[in-house]
Amino acid sequence: MALQSMTGFARREGTSGRWRWAWELRSVNGKGLDLRLRLPPGLERMENDVRRLAGERFSRGNMQASLSVSAGESRIETVLNQEALSAVLALRDQLGGIIDPAPLQLDTLLAIRGIIEFRESEDGDEAIAARDSDIVEGLITALADLRHMRELEGAALSRVLLDHIATIEGLTQTIERDPSRSPQEIAGRLAAQVALLMDGSGKLDRDRLHAEAALLATRADLREEIDRLKAHVVAARDLLSKGGPAGRKLDFLAQEFNRESNTICSKSNVAAVTAAGIELKVAIDQFREQVQNLE
Repeated sequence: MALQSMTGFARREGTSGRWRWAWELRSVNGKGLDLRLRLPPGLERMENDVRRLAGERFSRGNMQASLSVSAGESRIETVLNQEALSAVLALRDQLGGIIDPAPLQLDTLLAIRGIIEFRESEDGDEAIAARDSDIVEGLITALADLRHMRELEGAALSRVLLDHIATIEGLTQTIERDPSRSPQEIAGRLAAQVALLMDGSGKLDRDRLHAEAALLATRADLREEIDRLKAHVVAARDLLSKGGPAGRKLDFLAQEFNRESNTICSKSNVAAVTAAGIELKVAIDQFREQVQNLE
């Protein structure tokens, strides 16, 4: 499965019989899949199908789906109110000896309110079912268009994230190769500090001082942090290569990257390593910011 961004747009429109319809889909970042629908009155019955189809194709993103439907042509039909007509005819018979008993004319009937009504004719069940089916097929196509756009942006994000991972890996190697991390350098700095303290005070216990210095050297070692950073780099590249909904896992790795970089900066007592650690934190922040856009 390809990586997907959570940002995308799609529009599909078409006709079914005398009806014209149009779907418009929008998607932005979200912690989960949040779908908001705008359906025309009378088509609320489609909501379950829309949610099911969207849920089968996406796992994250704040999505908006709106449907517009309009009749391409109006078809007028006449409706005769038989009860009202019967009442008028009965009234004519009752008044036959008082008023002109001439037959009623059509224009007279049209002038009597409620006898004949004009209204837009309704489609039969088969036509409505065919229209609804075409609308659902249009939604499926629109969802495919939206997924394609999200995958294109996901591919672009993947390249950006791989660049950030390469930067993180390079800075990790810089810290690992720094001369200050060699046992000789660490021993030399500690020996100089111990000698300085011993010269300043003759009351210090030399053995206790060496033991404390050895403990500090152990705490200042960055081997574990460097190894974990390397492992996270491998895991991040593996997730990007596999694709699919990897956003949450990559966000977790970004947090772990940040944890190790913080520890390196707090342990470091060398300017070069501290500077590389700060650059590492910047690269990790950029990585995490882009990860927020992935499904």
